[in-house]
Amino acid sequence: MSLSGSIRLGANALQAQQIGLQVIGQNIANANTPGYIREEVVFAPAPTQQLGRLLLGLGVQVNGIVQKIDHFLEERLRGATSDRANASTQRDSYLQLEGLIGELSSTDLSSSLNNFFSSISEILTQPESVSVRNLAVLQGRTLAADIQRLDSRAKQIRSDLNDRVIAIGNDINRLVEEIRTLNVRIAQIEGGDGSSSDAVGLRDQRQQALANLAELINFDAQEQSSGSVNLFVGGEFLVFEATSRKVEVNYASDRGLSVAEIRIRETNSPLRVSSGELAGLYESRDQILGNFIDQINSFATSLAFEFNKLFSSGQGLKGYSSLTSGYGVSNTALPLDAVGLPFGVEHGGFQVQVYNTDTKLTETTNIRVDLDGLGTDTSLADLVAQLDAVRGISATITTDRRVRITADSNNLQFAFADDTSGVLASLGLGVFFSGSTAADLGVRGELLQDAALFAASRQGIGADTTNAVEMANFLDKPLASRNGVSLATLYDRLTSEVTQASAAARATTNGFTVFEETLKGQKLAISGVSLDEEAVKLITLQRAFQATARYITTINDLIGILVTV
Repeated sequence: MSLSGSIRLGANALQAQQIGLQVIGQNIANANTPGYIREEVVFAPAPTQQLGRLLLGLGVQVNGIVQKIDHFLEERLRGATSDRANASTQRDSYLQLEGLIGELSSTDLSSSLNNFFSSISEILTQPESVSVRNLAVLQGRTLAADIQRLDSRAKQIRSDLNDRVIAIGNDINRLVEEIRTLNVRIAQIEGGDGSSSDAVGLRDQRQQALANLAELINFDAQEQSSGSVNLFVGGEFLVFEATSRKVEVNYASDRGLSVAEIRIRETNSPLRVSSGELAGLYESRDQILGNFIDQINSFATSLAFEFNKLFSSGQGLKGYSSLTSGYGVSNTALPLDAVGLPFGVEHGGFQVQVYNTDTKLTETTNIRVDLDGLGTDTSLADLVAQLDAVRGISATITTDRRVRITADSNNLQFAFADDTSGVLASLGLGVFFSGSTAADLGVRGELLQDAALFAASRQGIGADTTNAVEMANFLDKPLASRNGVSLATLYDRLTSEVTQASAAARATTNGFTVFEETLKGQKLAISGVSLDEEAVKLITLQRAFQATARYITTINDLIGILVTV
């Protein structure tokens, strides 16, 4: 080899070692940069020259700079990230519900239930005291307010989750567009080069964008020979080479909320995700919170209907002089079980007691509710006609199709008894709770104004406390409308299902988190920067650089001698 060729060989070596030192410097500088993937220089022998029958090497050259990355591991890590995000979103929802129920605090719903029924028990010890009855009414109002608050806060959490779904649609579009743009730039720079080494910085950015997208949704990423990455979700592509699809938010009504759903704009098909934060939000909003709201609503409905059935069959310390039903009907001529009342009405009847405050005598009249499907079933008009025929009271239908009953004189009062049909509770006549759902549950206004109307008696106005005894034990009474399950059992089911599901969600999240951290550790071992390892490489290349420089100096000295000669 000629001396000039030897200098060229040394120059190639210097250039290769200089590139190597730059890459090591970049690795060390980005050791703590999130998402940075360690780079490595690929050295290779330079092309040889043939001189006669002799092959002469030209030293070393740089074939490329590659990222130290395990694509299979990256795919598993993205899947683990999506699973963890899905599980942690559901866990957070359960934790919020647990805090809402507050079963271990003194402000939980069970405390309100116990306070209410305990206050009814107090009536048994002081049956003549209006103040004690007033305390029971106020405790009932507190219970109704607590149920309303629980329902309202659960709906607010559900609404917040729905808002997050809407925000995620924008996040997905932003990340998808970022990945598409990086695809184009990487393809332009690498130009299909098989080494995939020219756009390592852009590849780092795209890797980070893919990791961020995996937090939101699960997807299948496939890298192409051009350097671009195609993304598929549920068989639909979001990114394909240099093209992408945007998602948009569609709305539908569910449980009184305009729920958002992410759809692919081009095909109007739902984004079928099974993991990631979006899947967790769907599950939390539609199942966890949705079922809880259904359960608290069902609990409130059972409380209102069953307790009102009991209450409306009793009498207070005084009777009513005037009373209007809480609910109207859709048609006064149709049978009472087909007019849209909030609770069911059965074949049966009830009694009307008319009490004369002067004579202290009570006259009782049976009212029949015929709903056996044979002949003519009882309509609201029929019921009002029967009531109007009772001596001492008058009954009419108001313009909004409610029942209004009034005593015919000031010395007459009326009350109800022995309702076997449930029509009084369904119409809201002489009941304790107003409303029929968790959202509108309250205490009837007449009771708040005059607690003497609290129906503790069963044998007549102000006669005894038989009805109060039954109401005090109502919490553990088997309910016909709930297949014999008591209100206490219903509440226990409500709270235990949340706490048990919450514990399971925490365990699941911990499992996914541990698995994700394990994969991150494996990734760090492959793609992370080890400062010790980089320092050793740095020293090695520095020494090689110094040796090459001395080699070039020696060649230069030889050339000088030849020139002198």
